[in-house]
Amino acid sequence: GHASPEDHAYTIMKELDVDYVLVIFGGMSGYSSDDINKFLWMIRIGGSTPEGAHIRESDYYSPSGEYKVDKDGSTAMLNSLMYKMCYYRFGEVMTEQGKPTGYDRVRKPGNRKIKDFELDVLEEAFTSEHWIVRIYKS
Repeated sequence: GHASPEDHAYTIMKELDVDYVLVIFGGMSGYSSDDINKFLWMIRIGGSTPEGAHIRESDYYSPSGEYKVDKDGSTAMLNSLMYKMCYYRFGEVMTEQGKPTGYDRVRKPGNRKIKDFELDVLEEAFTSEHWIVRIYKS
């Protein structure tokens, strides 16, 4: 479900009776073992199942073949539930002097800002002080 757009992922969460979803995000703190860095493994595993046959790893790479999370990221990446749960409201946060708000200290997207967006079906329930733990209510 995390590789799917928010509305499709929400349907999956409801089928599984999920009330809350937790993600680990290191963009503010510089913690590089976060969920968005492990996301390609989730895509590979999900795409290897009959239910996830529609998930193709190549859809999550930029046109230049890179794994990107900034404005140059693929449509599938920027619309995935994982991306949205990690980066929701991140564009409001100052993480590093001399960098734009929303600067990801792990993936270091130059001076390109993370795209702003709203959540459609999930609600932010908790974000820790340094944004490592993020919990959403479905």
